[in-house]
Amino acid sequence: MAKVLMAMSGGVDSSVAAQMLREQGHEVIGAFLRLGEGGQAAEKSKACCTVEDAIDARRVADRLEIPFYSFNYADQFKKIINYFVDEYRDGRTPNPCARCNQWIKFDVFHDLARDLGAEYVATGHYARIVEEDSGPRLARGVDGDKDQSYFLATVPYPVLKECLFPVGHLHKHEVRELAGVGHLPVVDKAESQEICFVPANDYRRVIRQQAPESLVEGDIVDESGEKLGTHEGYAAYTVGQRRGLGIASTEPKYVVNTDRETNQVILGTRDSLLETRFCVSEMNWLLAEPPTLPLQCTVQIRHGGTPQACTVKVAEGEAAEKGWLEVELESPIFAIASGQVAALYDEDLVLGGGWIEKV
Repeated sequence: MAKVLMAMSGGVDSSVAAQMLREQGHEVIGAFLRLGEGGQAAEKSKACCTVEDAIDARRVADRLEIPFYSFNYADQFKKIINYFVDEYRDGRTPNPCARCNQWIKFDVFHDLARDLGAEYVATGHYARIVEEDSGPRLARGVDGDKDQSYFLATVPYPVLKECLFPVGHLHKHEVRELAGVGHLPVVDKAESQEICFVPANDYRRVIRQQAPESLVEGDIVDESGEKLGTHEGYAAYTVGQRRGLGIASTEPKYVVNTDRETNQVILGTRDSLLETRFCVSEMNWLLAEPPTLPLQCTVQIRHGGTPQACTVKVAEGEAAEKGWLEVELESPIFAIASGQVAALYDEDLVLGGGWIEKV
């Protein structure tokens, strides 16, 4: 059996994962990551990483009779908050959960595991590691409604080879049942539903605190440049947004772009947001060797989105100079947002992922 550093969030998923590893005979060390200072992440009830979560994680560790430590990563986590604000300020749509996995949970936490002599890092993600002749592969979790492989697509392959996802082959109700069997104190705990540093899902509040200059009133215009109204700050709007625009129209209008230079929010019709190609930066292959391009596979551009058939190939022109790849879709996709993750799949196996760039 192996020595495993278990990331414990205080929720039912990571708690049951720790329980399963313990029952399998592994030497489990429980670890809670403090990602915010004071009450920053703790002032709301449906987020993760709160003070209450830390207490719950320790209670579970005590129940399982495993050592437990709390590590302060608040300084490192500032990088995630800055990234989040910078992306909105640049008119992009950030994915802080994927970046946190890439930069914190499967980077500095992975290094911590090595320092403690642990052979593996384990989390409560709904994903699976599948062993193949070529090496371990990341796969979707069995519970399609809870699958989190999308958020792991940008984690480096050498790191994922040393990861365990104990609940990935279970459905949520089975995880709850195991928590009950083990008499875990979090058996009935509600799921976290918010970004841990965004109180009440009010991301505008975070932007207002960090980058108030991006929340200055400006014009809402159509694609021809005609003024339709006034916005509260371009960074408060995202591509594909329809609600909260304050615009009267005979047909639905959507945000098709935000312009930092002109401080404008541009609206258009749904058809304006149907696209058949985009580029991918920082491509991260979750394979022993990168595949030969062009490659036919499926792509998922948002969490919970439907995978779409596509062809991945080397980009051309300036995009090629940047090392980007190009994704051509068989059918148009609505509201492809720069800054989101593009995860590539071969059925349930994750081929890799990168960051969407519009050209």
